[in-house]
Amino acid sequence: MNWELFSIIGTIAFAVSGAIVAMEEDYDILGVYVLGLVTAFGGGVIRNLLIGKPVVLLWEQGLYFQIALFAMTLVFLMPVKYIRVWKTWEAFFDAIGLAAFSIQGAFYATNMGHPLSAVIVAAVLTGIGGGMVRDVLAGRKPLVLKDEIYAVWGMLAGALVGLGWSQGAWQISVLFALIVILRMLSVFYKWKLPKRSLRNAIMESTRRSDS
Repeated sequence: MNWELFSIIGTIAFAVSGAIVAMEEDYDILGVYVLGLVTAFGGGVIRNLLIGKPVVLLWEQGLYFQIALFAMTLVFLMPVKYIRVWKTWEAFFDAIGLAAFSIQGAFYATNMGHPLSAVIVAAVLTGIGGGMVRDVLAGRKPLVLKDEIYAVWGMLAGALVGLGWSQGAWQISVLFALIVILRMLSVFYKWKLPKRSLRNAIMESTRRSDS
């Protein structure tokens, strides 16, 4: 399985996602590059901090930095009609990035001998950490904690890797395909996790108390 290819696709997808969010928020070109790089590499940085890998390993990813910079520059210059085309395929490329990065993060943690809980955290943070930081920097509520089943698939990847169910190449390939399919199904069918909002209940209770 060509992990480098999928990592490149994921890097492009995440970098372009950050760049588009920056442009939607009227950021200048520096903001476009910052949000794009944070989205593409922020999850890996957070993961390394938590599992004890040197953060400076980030600077060894020169090829990925160049690819991310090229993709962000291209999307900054391209006409809006092509950005619309990209956004129709964005969820699919994003799913590839989520699967590749989550599995990669899980293997980083298992190779260091961390317990299952740490493996799951490493997987999910590698997959969604950059997007969360992007949303915070853009002044948005992180979508992965609010509107979509997204982090769950990264957690699933981490759990299966941590339990040793994805040792061989074919098993990893099946896991990768499973995460991509589940992510796309959740987008298509708009799956959401249960939530309980207290905002309206508290406001209604306050009105009753005042009346």
